[in-house]
Amino acid sequence: MTTSTPSDGTHFEASVPETLAGERIDRAVAFLTGLSRREVADLLAAGAVLVGGAPPAKPSLKLVTGDVVRVDLPDTSAVDPADAAIPLHVVYEDADVIVVDKQEHLVVHPGSGTPDGTLVNALLHRYPELAGVGEPGRPGIVHRLDKGTSGLLMVARTPVAYTHLVGQLSDRTVYRRYLALAKGIVESVEGLIDARIGRSARDATRRAVVADGREARNPYRVVERYTQSDVTLLELRLETGRTHQIRVHLEAIDHPVIGDPRYGGSIGEFGLTRPFLHAAALGFDHPTTGEFLQFESALPADLNAVLARL
Repeated sequence: MTTSTPSDGTHFEASVPETLAGERIDRAVAFLTGLSRREVADLLAAGAVLVGGAPPAKPSLKLVTGDVVRVDLPDTSAVDPADAAIPLHVVYEDADVIVVDKQEHLVVHPGSGTPDGTLVNALLHRYPELAGVGEPGRPGIVHRLDKGTSGLLMVARTPVAYTHLVGQLSDRTVYRRYLALAKGIVESVEGLIDARIGRSARDATRRAVVADGREARNPYRVVERYTQSDVTLLELRLETGRTHQIRVHLEAIDHPVIGDPRYGGSIGEFGLTRPFLHAAALGFDHPTTGEFLQFESALPADLNAVLARL
């Protein structure tokens, strides 16, 4: 495969390799660019995807080896204006770092299909200096939580802090503990899910356990078994931070997260409108003082209501 991307980062171009021959254009573009299927669908509708210099007749067009695919990428060089209307729950702040307790259903940073109304927009209203920290499309953001996941998130307030915190994530010294309600009764009191994660061969927008994926590890322990409801409350440590890691791992051991239809759960389980997954604890070394800081977040009301009914 040959690719070329100009210095302004506005487009991606690739010659289709044999491994993607016969694949649908929408799936192939998602795989090649790392964009979500929703983002690719928006680009196709806007005529921003070309095959052999022309827009494909339909998203299901099958590619041939050697086809040249060009994608005009969404502009992530700047974020839409700050937004004061988005609730922002800050649990800690100083001159270097901010810790936020993110509510459910809130996207962390803008992207195609979600240009505003994100956590980043709320952060920029309160901390305009974040605009020059980290990646332009996601200023200050060191790590992410899925839209449906609530809980603790650290944000860098300076370029030096950003580099330091990203380094801690890379070195796996950040403490991250989650609570998840899993389908079925987990028999082992504690254990370790150690399985590599990569893109799903069937759907490029999903992740899956694959032999050639990136290392992913989740130690866990059982907090409570609800035998009559056939569910188990788990506490999980995130040693690595792969996309959708906990959700993928729990589906792989046949105990998917309740309320997560994307990875083996079901829509509306126990009245939930999102996965039962919460980032309950976060700990890291302060980027300037070196002091270890740790924070806790209680389960939000919707998840507590589920446990109260079990």
